[in-house]
Amino acid sequence: MQDILFKIALITATSLTGLLCGASLDQSIKQLPARHSIGVKAFSEYAKAADLKNGVLWYAILGVGAALSSIITAILAWHFNVNGYSLPIYLGAVFAICHSVCTSLAAPTYHSQKKTQDEEALRKMFNKFERIQTFRSAFIALNFACYIWVFIMLL
Repeated sequence: MQDILFKIALITATSLTGLLCGASLDQSIKQLPARHSIGVKAFSEYAKAADLKNGVLWYAILGVGAALSSIITAILAWHFNVNGYSLPIYLGAVFAICHSVCTSLAAPTYHSQKKTQDEEALRKMFNKFERIQTFRSAFIALNFACYIWVFIMLL
């Protein structure tokens, strides 16, 4: 039973973290740079229609789910005394917490665009968000890499 519980937690953490990693990298690599081509006002309209509508629930489920499942997996690894591959699991939980801290800074910054149409204010807001998003993406990519590390060790 312990083995099954741990495996379910590990698979859940890996799956949710992988989805979140993809979504985060998509935003960092593809979406945010588009503002330089289409302008910050047009990008803000897109962001309000996508990220700040349906995206809020989607990102909340992925973000909270990935963080919780990463922490639960680390707790189970400790509780069941998982040896040999506990280091990447513990590191994954630390990176999930770091990602969550970054999200607590990024979300209010991103939501602040609802309050302005001023191009310069939007530019500053998106630049600030991009800096936070860079760290956030790095932490979630490292989190996901830790789970890939575990699965490679299990082969």
